[in-house]
Amino acid sequence: MSNTLEPIQKESPSRRKFVLSVAVLSAFAAVLAAVRIPFPGKKNKIACAPESKKKMVKMLTQDGRLVEIDEALLNANRKKITNTELQHWIKK
Repeated sequence: MSNTLEPIQKESPSRRKFVLSVAVLSAFAAVLAAVRIPFPGKKNKIACAPESKKKMVKMLTQDGRLVEIDEALLNANRKKITNTELQHWIKK
């Protein structure tokens, strides 16, 4: 029975060193997190305001080009035109 206890006692100091080193590293990380000191190599980023997404509407110009226009620039009284009106409106 004494033969089985000897390997455990020999490995015990190395296990204790390992547990102690893990405890020290975790305590160090906890202190850094509490103080809010960034870890080495971590870059500070500047937070930018989110871009406001404007809804764009595709419209056809009189010369036949397709352009995108901000919806806020258009007035609310819009109506669809017929095919014949469109054919006579486009300059060729």
